[in-house]
Amino acid sequence: MSEYAAPLKDMQFVLRELVGIEQLLSLPGYADFDVEQLSAVLEQAATFAAEVLAPLNRVGDLQGARLENGEVVLPPGWAEAYRRYVADGWNGLASAPDWGGQGLPVLISAMTEEMWNSANMSFSLAPMLTHGATEALQIAASPELQQAYLPHMVRGGWMGTMNLTESQAGSDLAAVRCRAVPQADGTYRITGQKIFITYGDHTLAENIVHLVLARTPTAPAGVKGISLFLVPKFLLKDDGSVGARNDVRCVSLEHKLGIHASPTCVMAYGSQEQGDGAAAGALGWRVGEENRGLETMFIMMNAARFSVGVQGIGIAERAYQRARHYAQDRRQGADAAVRDGESVPIIRHPDVRRMLLTMKATTEAMRSLACVVAVATDLAQAAADSSARERARARAALLIPVVKGWCTESAVAVASLGVQVHGGMGFIEETGAAQHLRDARILPIYEGTTGIQAIDLVGRKILRDGGAAARDLSAEVAQTCADLEAATDPQLRAMALQMGPAIMALDTAVQYVLVNGRKDIRRALAGATPLLKLFGIVAGGWQLCRAALISAQRLTGGHGDDAFYRAKILTARFYADNILCEAASLAHAACAGSDAIVEYADDQV
Repeated sequence: MSEYAAPLKDMQFVLRELVGIEQLLSLPGYADFDVEQLSAVLEQAATFAAEVLAPLNRVGDLQGARLENGEVVLPPGWAEAYRRYVADGWNGLASAPDWGGQGLPVLISAMTEEMWNSANMSFSLAPMLTHGATEALQIAASPELQQAYLPHMVRGGWMGTMNLTESQAGSDLAAVRCRAVPQADGTYRITGQKIFITYGDHTLAENIVHLVLARTPTAPAGVKGISLFLVPKFLLKDDGSVGARNDVRCVSLEHKLGIHASPTCVMAYGSQEQGDGAAAGALGWRVGEENRGLETMFIMMNAARFSVGVQGIGIAERAYQRARHYAQDRRQGADAAVRDGESVPIIRHPDVRRMLLTMKATTEAMRSLACVVAVATDLAQAAADSSARERARARAALLIPVVKGWCTESAVAVASLGVQVHGGMGFIEETGAAQHLRDARILPIYEGTTGIQAIDLVGRKILRDGGAAARDLSAEVAQTCADLEAATDPQLRAMALQMGPAIMALDTAVQYVLVNGRKDIRRALAGATPLLKLFGIVAGGWQLCRAALISAQRLTGGHGDDAFYRAKILTARFYADNILCEAASLAHAACAGSDAIVEYADDQV
């Protein structure tokens, strides 16, 4: 099966009924849009994903990117697909109209990104980092740099990258050695090497704009001495058009477990002989203040982390669709309730159905949570009231590491279940199930590992605000639980039996962090990853329970698609009974589980 069909029914439900889109569209920045327009955008994106991107997924995995004569060559069809992507206006969907973007909500961008990733994750990485780069430039670059680069990048004619990692400096950016030497004209000469640079070189775009972390000669040690620089692949002429090649090149490509068609480059800056006494290095321009580059780069990283969480949703959805299709088609074994019966599709077997429902429920929970966070991101920018903006900002900040960490870890688990549903055929590459697992495995690693997201959640979010944002979220979850308890539908009341203890488990783990985090941060960090997963499971379950309450109201009022609404209730019930019930064990690991971790000596591990 190579076909992909976007889950438009569920997306439309999230858009129209779950996330409070009317509140967002009432704000000045979005007053020109209505729900029907946004719905139409999703339908067009679904067509593009299915007809243009999905057919390239298999050839991209098989042929991959390669380096030939110093140039990165992408698989057949990539260039044509990207040209159409740009021509159809997808690149600037949520970008500011001031720079040629369409100014749509982040919510719609997130939903379309899910489709791109489901259809072809390797392709979707190309525009993903460009979006983060444009956001960083909009906030921190000089007006001259903005005018020169942003219109081209928003349109998609030029693309962007993020250059952080070096061979000795992975997650520890304090160890960055790349050098930036100031020149008399205000520019800098950049020298050094960066690794793991996604789409660091290619010919899809006319120019590639690298955002590079480097140190100036007078920079202090550590992260406080890092600056950010814009280093284009091609320098600009006086009229703003693309000119001579800059001294930046891809010197090798990594050979990876998955995302084969996405070139992961080793980039060399200042590798060419200059001659005539010219200063060595690639020509670059500083973005933002000197020695404060990491703050600016975090703008880009925060956007990228949310997008990687959305990648997890996309891969999970694609793995679920493939597994469901196989289970509907593959006949083996008789129905357990019929003695000596004929073979039936394996979807009839209870354990296969359990796996499929785990995939389905987890993916819908992830999607709903990410969309709620996307709306919070929109409100943080557009809400008229400053207190509403701050509350939305705090909610988004709290949950972005959860979206990145929990959604990506869940994507690996869902893709692994997809292989399991296929049985032995899942281990055979031709079925396609294995590719989703291989592709998914990078998601909990890049743009900050799950452990780093957990540290962010504990240190920069829960401890920094004294647990205020976490308590605010917990109060809303508790209200949903109360609504479930008060419902007449026994299925809704049954969900409350799991949701109530889950909230208590989350509150207990958060309180443990608040009490112990300042006494011995090691104990809080030792349980940080279980806490992050606990946050994800509870927050995702909260959204499914909200969806179930809405669906029950629609059924009572006779609003159309009864089968869809009944399925939403059943999905939430399954999640509560089979996934939300894990909350207590995760809370135990987040609290008591840290003792042994801290007490082990290094030579005992």
